[in-house]
Amino acid sequence: MSKTNKVVTITLNPALDLTGSLSTLTSGSVNLVSKSNLHAAGKGVNVAKVLSDLGADVTVTGFLGRDNTELFYQLFKQIGVSNQFVEVSGATRINVKLVEQDENVTDINFPGVTVSQGDIDKFEQQLFELAETHEFFVFAGSLPGGISPELCAQWIQKLRQQGKKVLFDSSRAALKAGIDAQPWLIKPNDEELSDFVGQPLTSQEQCKTAAQNLGDKGIENIVVSMGKDGVMWFHDNQWLSAKPPKMSVVSTVGAGDTLVAGLCWGHMQMFDKPQTLRFATALSALAVSQIGVGLTSHKELENIMDQTSVQSLDSNSTRDEN
Repeated sequence: MSKTNKVVTITLNPALDLTGSLSTLTSGSVNLVSKSNLHAAGKGVNVAKVLSDLGADVTVTGFLGRDNTELFYQLFKQIGVSNQFVEVSGATRINVKLVEQDENVTDINFPGVTVSQGDIDKFEQQLFELAETHEFFVFAGSLPGGISPELCAQWIQKLRQQGKKVLFDSSRAALKAGIDAQPWLIKPNDEELSDFVGQPLTSQEQCKTAAQNLGDKGIENIVVSMGKDGVMWFHDNQWLSAKPPKMSVVSTVGAGDTLVAGLCWGHMQMFDKPQTLRFATALSALAVSQIGVGLTSHKELENIMDQTSVQSLDSNSTRDEN
């Protein structure tokens, strides 16, 4: 394996994110929004933006409703990525995020477009053409109508069989099916991991046990994000943990996607394990201190990295990893 800047991000069910700020959300009542923003998003699109900011040569693909492509195409041009999205009939969904003064975020996620067999055939052809020239693939987000969890898992499995490194970040049924396809890396948060095992995971030890069981399924890298408590990474029967400094939280939107981008970039650049985890954790911590997704300041990132501790969790070890 050698360094690479080339990566493909796959967003099967992108969205236009409508974010509104308000003092307090009152259910069943009229709520007045003080400011709002509508922008192209979706987990894989967010990952692509961060990777592009880091210096990656990014190709984006997935499915876009042809009725409202403009904001997506503007973004792709602005961040300098290669657009291989398949246009399908209908409109890409709009997801609403309501941010209260106390930092509480309410997500209202709508269903996406419905994809036809012809759309699927076109996407598959593009995906496996890209596999001829790319090693890293990031599948991120939910699935639109017409794409079953099993079909998504088949794509992951086929890429894996071709020796590709597939980073997979999804939830619910898609995550369950995708795990059986043995992606190279998954990044559930503690809630998604709890949902997967069917019971609340309330401690680091419980999350570790659940993740190790997934490792037994043949997944090489299992990264568990635990919000302000940091990130745990299980690889090669070893645990590493990273904890960032306390951040002033402006918005947690896109923090998980930023973590995925950081993990992907660290591997693409052949950072060692502690360096990769410190970099990705600090990048994600920077994300919660800003509105919008992307790398806003290399200097601030370096400052956060200096304050991010990385340590082994094995044999109750707490040694700091340089």
